[in-house]
Amino acid sequence: MSRKIRNQIDGILLLDKPLGISSNQAINKVKYLLNATKVGHTGTLDPMATGLLPVCLGEATKFASYLLDGDKEYYATMQLGVVTNTGDAEGKIIARNSVNVSLELIQLALGKFTGEIHQIPPMYSALKHNGQPLYEYARAGITIERQSRKVSIYELELINYDSIKQQLEFRALVSKGTYIRTLAEDIGNFLGCGASLIALRRTRTNQFSINTAITIEKVAEDISNLPLLPIDSILPDLNSYQINDAQYIKVGHGNVCEINEQLDLGKYRLYYQSKFLGVADIIEDNGRLQLKPKRMIQQMIIN
Repeated sequence: MSRKIRNQIDGILLLDKPLGISSNQAINKVKYLLNATKVGHTGTLDPMATGLLPVCLGEATKFASYLLDGDKEYYATMQLGVVTNTGDAEGKIIARNSVNVSLELIQLALGKFTGEIHQIPPMYSALKHNGQPLYEYARAGITIERQSRKVSIYELELINYDSIKQQLEFRALVSKGTYIRTLAEDIGNFLGCGASLIALRRTRTNQFSINTAITIEKVAEDISNLPLLPIDSILPDLNSYQINDAQYIKVGHGNVCEINEQLDLGKYRLYYQSKFLGVADIIEDNGRLQLKPKRMIQQMIIN
């Protein structure tokens, strides 16, 4: 049986992930629809979460890690007084508590959790312990001690408080590694009633916005006219550097080449004749600047 020939598609697709499927299921659907060679995502969304999932296609998968470090924006709804073992609506309810809060107390709570805070990652998470995801231990009834870690909550805004349903909606702009489930639980504990997350939508990742994302249904409708972003759109924070013909030959063979101009040390987006080649480090060796290829696209590698 002959192997299926796949399409070489390179770029970034901003996907609006639907409710009820995992991030991996979403990108596998995209891969199937496009018959693509490689597909990867940049930051997991739980099945109960919707919203922005940047999908890296082809050579863009080499640079997906640069999106993992970025800030994220979420719109979330939490249910006051209901505590679950997972911190969200997918878990088992372990407590129902009475709720006695005021708008002033809620605003106080949001202010308390704005800025640099410490979070303990939830047991129901993909973080690994001895090579195994924490959620596997949790499902087996085993609790692993986790170290708290510092995260930044840049903005935490109250959108709506429904005093009848005891539901609180908020917008959060956060640093990488922030768990919104844990944030909701911590706010609930501060309010004295406990809480769990019942809805979550990611609206921004780094410079990418949900406003330009498309659904899986839209991908299926017209796969020949996808709104693909170029690979280097992942890397707007890196300085760019254009190499000449001689440098191109050296870099194409994976070799270090000298830089004759004065530049800052660090990572650079690399270009040749305005075409993106990849990421390189500019380093100093014996007082001379050198350009060292770091991660290059396959099309520019010279055999």
